[in-house]
Amino acid sequence: MPRTKFRPCIDLHGGQVKQIVGGSLNDINPDGLKTNFVSKEKPSYYAKLYKENHLTGAHVIKLGVGNEEAAKEALKTWPGGLQVGGGITLENAEEWIKAGADKVIITSYLFPDAKFSLSRLQELCKKLDKERIVIDVSCRRKENKWIVAMNKWQTMTDMEVNKESLDLLANYCSEFLIHAADVEGLCQGIDTELVECLGKWTSIPTTYAGGAKSIADLNLVNKLSNGKVDLTFGSALDIFGGTKVKFEDCVKWNNKDLIIGQDYVITNALLNE
Repeated sequence: MPRTKFRPCIDLHGGQVKQIVGGSLNDINPDGLKTNFVSKEKPSYYAKLYKENHLTGAHVIKLGVGNEEAAKEALKTWPGGLQVGGGITLENAEEWIKAGADKVIITSYLFPDAKFSLSRLQELCKKLDKERIVIDVSCRRKENKWIVAMNKWQTMTDMEVNKESLDLLANYCSEFLIHAADVEGLCQGIDTELVECLGKWTSIPTTYAGGAKSIADLNLVNKLSNGKVDLTFGSALDIFGGTKVKFEDCVKWNNKDLIIGQDYVITNALLNE
């Protein structure tokens, strides 16, 4: 039976590693940006940390311009160990693979004028093997539905996140990355309804990000999705200035050295004493 894993991230903004309240990203009103954390460490520090702890599938997300060199620095630190997204197109996807990305993450390019283009996705799949492609179907709620949001989650597209759309997209990619943009960076809890639905809808590896605030959320996502959805921690994580989740515990969970109950956390070592 599958089991939810912790999947790490490196979010880049202005060339620095940051944790941002997702809903505050806005090109029209940049002064409204809300930042939870700005790291003193370089992207390479996090790439090395993930490599040393065998945390595969980490995503490097370039939020806007000025992040190219920062992303390449992370990829150079762990060639073939990281995924990269943000501004990926048919024209530059291969360049990022050559720069060391294991996979490229793509969203906005698939939605010219905010309308889904199957032909663009098919072209990309011809150029790159589908195993190299992750589709970011990050979304926002609208009238009890989840709608794919592009352009740093500012623009709503014409695609609803549901079983039909995910089945279609799964023909052309190897993974999904889904930020729940409305709760991203708030540390007020995950979108449990979305996670439960993703567990029913997805047929390929899927990573959820948004709102996670406790190590127990790994257990919660595991239960809600029947182990089919992985979880990313951002602002709550101690390596990003958070106080709610220890990176060390996330590593232990992935290594199955951590057992999480409803109101307690115990290790296998303690059980065997």
